Amino acid sequence: MAIGIGGAGSKLASLMGADHAVIVNVSQTELDKVPARDRILAVTHSTRGQFQGAGKNPNVGKTAYTSIRDELYELIKGDVVFTSTGGGTGNGIASVLLDKVASQDEIDLNNKTVFSFVLPYVERESSEYVENTVDFLKGPVSRGIDSGNTGNIILFSNKLKFEGRIAEHDYNSLMISSLRSFMDIPKKGDELELLDGHIDHEDFRVYLSKPYFNHFCQFEYTPEVPFSDLFREHCNPLLLPPEQTIEAMFLLEVPSREETGLFYNLLDYFADDDVKPAYGVVLNPRITKPLLTLSVLYSRKPKELVEDFSHMAKKMTQRKLKKTINQFVQLEERRLSVEEEVRKMEESDEQTGNSVLDVLARLKKLR
Repeated sequence: MAIGIGGAGSKLASLMGADHAVIVNVSQTELDKVPARDRILAVTHSTRGQFQGAGKNPNVGKTAYTSIRDELYELIKGDVVFTSTGGGTGNGIASVLLDKVASQDEIDLNNKTVFSFVLPYVERESSEYVENTVDFLKGPVSRGIDSGNTGNIILFSNKLKFEGRIAEHDYNSLMISSLRSFMDIPKKGDELELLDGHIDHEDFRVYLSKPYFNHFCQFEYTPEVPFSDLFREHCNPLLLPPEQTIEAMFLLEVPSREETGLFYNLLDYFADDDVKPAYGVVLNPRITKPLLTLSVLYSRKPKELVEDFSHMAKKMTQRKLKKTINQFVQLEERRLSVEEEVRKMEESDEQTGNSVLDVLARLKKLR
């Protein structure tokens, strides 16, 4: 099951599978637009919110959370939550929900929630979205991670959407397709012949329960190319880039048994960072080249993410300010020629009889 909060989160949860999606919004109008198994209306006392949503005001979402808090908290256990970090409904409800998770003494690994957040692109999206995201990262997300009670946290970015001029639905589909490629690891382990290693559903659940950021990607594995170069080239452009790896998991699909031993190259790569990945190697005769699905968990303090966003927002503000200043009419620069001014004054003084001292005084004022 997938739970979507707010407009953006609801669309992503629906794409994961409308028959199993539960969506939450403060607006019945917005809920009715998205296919889902169940729809939950979070009650707000704002008439505008009931029909148009929370806009960019997280306080609307935070207030509405009280009407669904017990139901929603039970629903998210062991599942995936989708929301954007910039809007009012998703940010507001998810903020209080994360604080609820963080306040628990301990959460069983089977009940830990994977949180999938969509971050705004500073270069193109409004300053309100960025400010909401900064508050969200340094507050609820930070507290959630510090508590150890969350599962994996996935940080999607809207950067590629704007730079690639991709339609919203198409971009949402790309994000979900990318996530599915990772989530299908244990399923492929069941369906395909196992050649080495093993990742079962329990192993996968344990991996998902770790309170770290998750960066996943899928690409054809070319053993002739150093793996560090391959990984760098094929990092998932839909996600924030990863930092130092803490844990890793991979599934290597090979078209023939003769290529089974390729996985040792991957183990060697991670051994340099003292990381021992969970892995599986399976035979997939439907492919012609080895296919690697890789996930790395990394720990990056929300404070550092906040500093990144703040730095980018500051640069954007400076550029806007510079552009605004440049739009003003440029005044023609006036250069003062002392010699020319003296000549004019001498001509004038011959007629008025002013003294040299008078001329010098006037020059002093001009300069």
